[in-house]
Amino acid sequence: MDDAVKRAFRAIRSLDVPDDELSEPFRRAIPIGGVSVSSFGVIGTNETISASDDTASRVDEIQFDLTEGPCWTALRQRAPVLEGDIVQRPNTAWPAFNDAVRDEAVRAVFAFPIVFGPFPLGAVDVYAPDPTDLDHEQVEIASALATAMGRRVLRRVVRTVEDEDAIVDRNPFSRRVVHQATGVVLAQLDITPDDATLLIQGHAFARKTSMRQVAEEIISGAVRFERHGGLIEEVR
Repeated sequence: MDDAVKRAFRAIRSLDVPDDELSEPFRRAIPIGGVSVSSFGVIGTNETISASDDTASRVDEIQFDLTEGPCWTALRQRAPVLEGDIVQRPNTAWPAFNDAVRDEAVRAVFAFPIVFGPFPLGAVDVYAPDPTDLDHEQVEIASALATAMGRRVLRRVVRTVEDEDAIVDRNPFSRRVVHQATGVVLAQLDITPDDATLLIQGHAFARKTSMRQVAEEIISGAVRFERHGGLIEEVR
């Protein structure tokens, strides 16, 4: 086994390695581009746990905002998703994702599900700036590393439930502000939580920005919504 792969397994299993540093040993084991580790699904909150760079973080954020993309498919199918050229051969199941990443330095995306026993927990996303394919050995290694991540992510989910404030406040990728902004929109418009989230999502999509950016503007008061007759309008 390659030394970088051995070190990646040790890092995943070591409690001395912080959660937000987990992407780097994975990236060194599969050195084709950037890596993100995220939790979402039935029992986890939607959050990026670790990202090797800004582009990896942005690809994660796009998928959370749109609820589509390779990480969602990988976890739903519990199998790797391997897309070697998303420009020339886009996956037709992700039209919004394909459009949103068009301006990013991403040409290939690969996603590996994170599960522990019966629990779907999240995914590891690997992106490459140029079209490329993973060979069989790389897929096997990445899948094994993602599986090893399951125990680590489940432990984090449990800790989050027990001590949410401490975990969230330490995570630079936290999406708590989106949940807070949803509450503000609920108060402004008296609509359902799902509709409030959809309104933020649609606003972000129309502006080609992230839900987190819109949420921060809602929390600060820079953006608010009002009803005018049967319409909902943005007020700045």
